[in-house]
Amino acid sequence: MTTPALAVTGATGFLGGRVAADLAARGIPQLLVVRSPERAPRLAGAEVRSASYGDRDAAVAALRGADTLFLVSAAESSDRLQQHRTVVDAAAEAGVAHVVYTSFAAAAPDAVFTLARDHFHTEQHIRESGMAWTFLRDSFYAEFMELMVGDDGAIRGPAADGRVAIVARDDIVRTAVAVLLDPSAHAGRTYDLTGPEALTLTEVADTLSRARGRSIRFENETVPEAYASRAHYGAPDWEVDAWVSTYTAIASGDMATVSGDIETVTGTPAQSFSSWLRTHDR
Repeated sequence: MTTPALAVTGATGFLGGRVAADLAARGIPQLLVVRSPERAPRLAGAEVRSASYGDRDAAVAALRGADTLFLVSAAESSDRLQQHRTVVDAAAEAGVAHVVYTSFAAAAPDAVFTLARDHFHTEQHIRESGMAWTFLRDSFYAEFMELMVGDDGAIRGPAADGRVAIVARDDIVRTAVAVLLDPSAHAGRTYDLTGPEALTLTEVADTLSRARGRSIRFENETVPEAYASRAHYGAPDWEVDAWVSTYTAIASGDMATVSGDIETVTGTPAQSFSSWLRTHDR
Protein backbone atom coordinates (compact mmCIF):
# COMPACT_ATOMS: atom_id res chain seq x y z
CA MET A 1 0.00 0.00 0.00
CA THR A 2 1.38 3.41 -1.01
CA THR A 3 1.68 5.96 1.82
CA PRO A 4 -0.31 9.15 1.13
CA ALA A 5 1.94 12.13 0.40
CA LEU A 6 -0.06 14.42 2.69
CA ALA A 7 -0.27 14.18 6.49
CA VAL A 8 -2.81 16.17 8.50
CA THR A 9 -2.65 16.69 12.26
CA GLY A 10 -5.46 17.79 14.55
CA ALA A 11 -8.12 15.84 12.68
CA THR A 12 -10.08 15.29 15.90
CA GLY A 13 -10.43 19.07 16.29
CA PHE A 14 -12.31 21.68 14.30
CA LEU A 15 -9.61 23.03 12.00
CA GLY A 16 -7.75 19.83 11.21
CA GLY A 17 -11.01 17.91 11.02
CA ARG A 18 -12.57 20.34 8.55
CA VAL A 19 -9.44 20.41 6.40
CA ALA A 20 -9.24 16.60 6.39
CA ALA A 21 -12.93 16.28 5.46
CA ASP A 22 -12.55 18.76 2.59
CA LEU A 23 -9.52 16.94 1.23
CA ALA A 24 -11.31 13.57 1.50
CA ALA A 25 -14.30 14.96 -0.40
CA ARG A 26 -11.88 15.88 -3.20
CA GLY A 27 -10.49 12.35 -3.26
CA ILE A 28 -7.09 13.31 -1.83
CA PRO A 29 -5.41 10.44 0.09
CA GLN A 30 -4.02 11.51 3.47
CA LEU A 31 -2.53 10.38 6.74
CA LEU A 32 -4.41 11.50 9.82
CA VAL A 33 -1.92 11.81 12.67
CA VAL A 34 -3.83 11.93 15.96
CA ARG A 35 -3.28 11.21 19.64
CA SER A 36 -6.51 9.18 19.98
CA PRO A 37 -7.14 7.01 16.91
CA GLU A 38 -10.58 6.00 18.19
CA ARG A 39 -11.67 9.65 17.88
CA ALA A 40 -10.36 10.14 14.35
CA PRO A 41 -12.96 10.78 11.64
CA ARG A 42 -13.58 7.92 9.25
CA LEU A 43 -12.79 9.43 5.88
CA ALA A 44 -12.37 7.85 2.47
CA GLY A 45 -8.73 7.54 1.50
CA ALA A 46 -7.47 8.38 4.98
CA GLU A 47 -5.04 6.24 6.96
CA VAL A 48 -5.02 6.89 10.70
CA ARG A 49 -1.75 6.82 12.64
CA SER A 50 -1.20 7.53 16.33
CA ALA A 51 1.32 10.01 17.73
CA SER A 52 1.46 12.98 20.05
CA TYR A 53 3.57 16.04 19.32
CA GLY A 54 5.75 15.41 22.34
CA ASP A 55 6.61 11.80 21.44
CA ARG A 56 9.36 12.06 18.86
CA ASP A 57 9.71 8.35 18.11
CA ALA A 58 5.97 7.90 17.59
CA ALA A 59 5.80 11.04 15.44
CA VAL A 60 8.68 9.85 13.26
CA ALA A 61 6.92 6.53 12.70
CA ALA A 62 3.57 8.20 12.03
CA LEU A 63 5.00 10.67 9.50
CA ARG A 64 7.22 8.25 7.65
CA GLY A 65 6.43 8.41 3.95
CA ALA A 66 4.58 11.73 4.02
CA ASP A 67 5.88 14.53 1.82
CA THR A 68 3.77 17.44 3.12
CA LEU A 69 2.63 17.98 6.71
CA PHE A 70 -0.28 20.20 7.73
CA LEU A 71 0.76 21.06 11.27
CA VAL A 72 -2.07 22.45 13.37
CA SER A 73 -0.63 24.17 16.43
CA ALA A 74 -0.95 22.24 19.67
CA ALA A 75 -3.45 23.08 22.39
CA GLU A 76 -2.35 25.96 24.60
CA SER A 77 -0.05 24.72 27.35
CA SER A 78 3.08 25.74 29.21
CA ASP A 79 5.17 23.37 27.07
CA ARG A 80 3.57 23.97 23.68
CA LEU A 81 6.76 25.34 22.11
CA GLN A 82 8.70 22.23 23.14
CA GLN A 83 5.95 20.04 21.69
CA HIS A 84 6.18 21.94 18.42
CA ARG A 85 9.95 21.65 18.27
CA THR A 86 9.73 17.91 18.92
CA VAL A 87 7.22 17.23 16.16
CA VAL A 88 9.09 19.46 13.70
CA ASP A 89 12.30 17.53 14.39
CA ALA A 90 10.35 14.29 13.95
CA ALA A 91 8.97 15.46 10.61
CA ALA A 92 12.45 16.28 9.34
CA GLU A 93 13.75 12.89 10.49
CA ALA A 94 10.81 11.13 8.84
CA GLY A 95 11.62 12.74 5.49
CA VAL A 96 8.82 15.29 5.29
CA ALA A 97 9.73 17.90 2.68
CA HIS A 98 7.22 20.69 3.38
CA VAL A 99 5.45 21.90 6.54
CA VAL A 100 2.30 24.05 6.38
CA TYR A 101 1.95 25.49 9.88
CA THR A 102 -0.99 27.30 11.50
CA SER A 103 0.67 30.25 13.17
CA PHE A 104 -0.69 33.51 14.58
CA ALA A 105 -0.97 37.12 13.45
CA ALA A 106 1.89 39.41 14.46
CA ALA A 107 4.03 36.48 15.61
CA ALA A 108 7.26 37.93 16.97
CA PRO A 109 9.74 37.24 19.78
CA ASP A 110 8.32 40.19 21.71
CA ALA A 111 4.69 39.97 20.57
CA VAL A 112 2.22 41.64 22.93
CA PHE A 113 -0.02 38.56 22.78
CA THR A 114 2.16 36.19 24.74
CA LEU A 115 1.16 33.03 22.87
CA ALA A 116 2.23 34.61 19.57
CA ARG A 117 5.81 34.41 20.84
CA ASP A 118 5.63 30.60 20.84
CA HIS A 119 4.35 30.73 17.26
CA PHE A 120 7.29 32.90 16.20
CA HIS A 121 9.80 30.52 17.73
CA THR A 122 8.03 27.57 16.13
CA GLU A 123 8.27 29.31 12.76
CA GLN A 124 11.98 29.86 13.33
CA HIS A 125 12.50 26.21 14.19
CA ILE A 126 10.71 25.16 11.01
CA ARG A 127 12.82 27.60 8.96
CA GLU A 128 15.97 26.06 10.41
CA SER A 129 14.81 22.47 9.87
CA GLY A 130 15.77 22.26 6.20
CA MET A 131 12.18 21.59 5.18
CA ALA A 132 10.19 23.90 2.90
CA TRP A 133 7.51 25.83 4.75
CA THR A 134 4.32 27.86 4.50
CA PHE A 135 2.96 29.81 7.47
CA LEU A 136 -0.73 30.62 7.90
CA ARG A 137 -0.87 33.45 10.44
CA ASP A 138 -4.45 33.53 11.72
CA SER A 139 -6.05 36.50 13.45
CA PHE A 140 -8.49 36.02 16.33
CA TYR A 141 -11.43 33.87 15.26
CA ALA A 142 -14.98 35.11 14.82
CA GLU A 143 -16.14 32.29 17.09
CA PHE A 144 -13.89 33.57 19.87
CA MET A 145 -15.64 36.93 20.00
CA GLU A 146 -18.79 35.40 21.46
CA LEU A 147 -16.77 33.44 23.99
CA MET A 148 -15.47 36.74 25.34
CA VAL A 149 -18.97 37.79 26.38
CA GLY A 150 -19.66 37.27 30.08
CA ASP A 151 -22.93 36.06 31.57
CA ASP A 152 -23.90 39.68 32.17
CA GLY A 153 -23.47 40.59 28.50
CA ALA A 154 -20.15 42.39 28.91
CA ILE A 155 -16.84 41.95 27.11
CA ARG A 156 -14.20 43.16 29.57
CA GLY A 157 -10.52 43.70 29.03
CA PRO A 158 -7.82 46.31 28.44
CA ALA A 159 -8.35 46.68 24.68
CA ALA A 160 -9.24 50.41 24.73
CA ASP A 161 -10.03 51.58 21.19
CA GLY A 162 -7.71 49.12 19.49
CA ARG A 163 -8.93 47.16 16.50
CA VAL A 164 -8.90 43.50 15.51
CA ALA A 165 -9.26 42.04 12.01
CA ILE A 166 -11.46 39.10 13.03
CA VAL A 167 -11.35 36.05 10.75
CA ALA A 168 -13.81 33.17 10.30
CA ARG A 169 -12.39 29.68 10.74
CA ASP A 170 -14.31 28.68 7.60
CA ASP A 171 -12.00 31.00 5.68
CA ILE A 172 -8.93 29.53 7.36
CA VAL A 173 -10.04 26.04 6.33
CA ARG A 174 -10.50 26.87 2.68
CA THR A 175 -7.19 28.74 2.57
CA ALA A 176 -5.37 25.80 4.13
CA VAL A 177 -6.97 23.40 1.64
CA ALA A 178 -5.96 25.61 -1.29
CA VAL A 179 -2.35 25.59 -0.06
CA LEU A 180 -2.32 21.84 0.54
CA LEU A 181 -3.63 21.11 -2.95
CA ASP A 182 -0.48 22.69 -4.40
CA PRO A 183 2.08 23.13 -1.62
CA SER A 184 5.06 23.91 -3.82
CA ALA A 185 3.30 26.99 -5.19
CA HIS A 186 3.21 28.41 -1.67
CA ALA A 187 6.67 27.42 -0.42
CA GLY A 188 8.43 30.14 1.52
CA ARG A 189 5.27 32.22 1.88
CA THR A 190 3.75 33.70 5.03
CA TYR A 191 0.05 34.50 4.71
CA ASP A 192 -1.75 36.85 7.09
CA LEU A 193 -5.27 35.47 7.35
CA THR A 194 -7.72 38.15 8.46
CA GLY A 195 -11.22 39.33 7.86
CA PRO A 196 -11.92 42.29 5.56
CA GLU A 197 -12.23 44.89 8.33
CA ALA A 198 -10.76 45.75 11.71
CA LEU A 199 -13.25 46.41 14.50
CA THR A 200 -12.98 47.86 17.98
CA LEU A 201 -14.46 45.70 20.72
CA THR A 202 -17.21 48.31 21.08
CA GLU A 203 -18.06 47.66 17.42
CA VAL A 204 -17.83 43.91 18.03
CA ALA A 205 -20.28 44.22 20.92
CA ASP A 206 -22.67 46.34 18.83
CA THR A 207 -22.50 43.86 15.95
CA LEU A 208 -23.18 40.95 18.30
CA SER A 209 -26.10 42.84 19.88
CA ARG A 210 -27.78 43.33 16.50
CA ALA A 211 -27.15 39.77 15.36
CA ARG A 212 -28.17 38.02 18.56
CA GLY A 213 -30.99 40.32 19.67
CA ARG A 214 -29.55 40.97 23.11
CA SER A 215 -27.65 43.78 24.78
CA ILE A 216 -23.90 43.23 24.66
CA ARG A 217 -21.37 45.89 25.61
CA PHE A 218 -17.64 46.42 25.90
CA GLU A 219 -16.15 47.64 29.17
CA ASN A 220 -12.52 48.68 29.10
CA GLU A 221 -10.35 47.57 32.02
CA THR A 222 -6.93 48.65 33.13
CA VAL A 223 -4.30 45.93 33.05
CA PRO A 224 -4.31 45.56 36.88
CA GLU A 225 -8.12 45.36 36.82
CA ALA A 226 -7.93 42.64 34.15
CA TYR A 227 -5.59 40.51 36.23
CA ALA A 228 -7.72 41.04 39.33
CA SER A 229 -10.98 40.12 37.59
CA ARG A 230 -9.48 36.84 36.37
CA ALA A 231 -7.73 35.84 39.58
CA HIS A 232 -10.66 33.77 40.84
CA TYR A 233 -10.15 31.19 38.09
CA GLY A 234 -6.93 30.05 39.75
CA ALA A 235 -5.28 29.55 36.37
CA PRO A 236 -1.48 29.34 36.01
CA ASP A 237 0.38 32.58 35.36
CA TRP A 238 1.17 31.82 31.72
CA GLU A 239 -2.53 31.30 30.99
CA VAL A 240 -3.68 34.47 32.74
CA ASP A 241 -0.96 36.38 30.88
CA ALA A 242 -2.39 35.01 27.64
CA TRP A 243 -5.93 35.99 28.57
CA VAL A 244 -4.99 39.55 29.45
CA SER A 245 -2.61 40.00 26.52
CA THR A 246 -5.43 39.06 24.14
CA TYR A 247 -6.79 42.51 24.93
CA THR A 248 -3.53 44.41 25.22
CA ALA A 249 -2.52 43.05 21.80
CA ILE A 250 -5.68 44.61 20.39
CA ALA A 251 -4.96 47.87 22.21
CA SER A 252 -1.40 47.92 20.84
CA GLY A 253 -2.51 47.87 17.20
CA ASP A 254 -0.90 44.49 16.53
CA MET A 255 -4.23 42.94 15.53
CA ALA A 256 -5.49 45.79 13.34
CA THR A 257 -3.80 44.89 10.05
CA VAL A 258 -6.26 43.85 7.34
CA SER A 259 -4.85 41.49 4.72
CA GLY A 260 -6.17 40.29 1.38
CA ASP A 261 -4.21 37.04 1.53
CA ILE A 262 -7.31 34.84 1.85
CA GLU A 263 -8.62 36.17 -1.45
CA THR A 264 -5.16 35.96 -3.00
CA VAL A 265 -4.86 32.27 -2.17
CA THR A 266 -8.48 31.16 -2.69
CA GLY A 267 -9.89 33.67 -5.17
CA THR A 268 -12.76 34.52 -2.82
CA PRO A 269 -12.75 37.34 -0.23
CA ALA A 270 -12.90 36.66 3.48
CA GLN A 271 -16.22 37.04 5.29
CA SER A 272 -16.97 40.06 7.45
CA PHE A 273 -17.86 39.46 11.09
CA SER A 274 -21.46 40.57 10.52
CA SER A 275 -21.93 38.28 7.52
CA TRP A 276 -20.44 35.36 9.44
CA LEU A 277 -22.85 35.96 12.33
CA ARG A 278 -25.82 35.88 9.95
CA THR A 279 -25.01 32.28 9.00
CA HIS A 280 -23.80 30.92 12.35
CA ASP A 281 -25.87 30.53 15.46
CA ARG A 282 -24.04 30.37 18.75
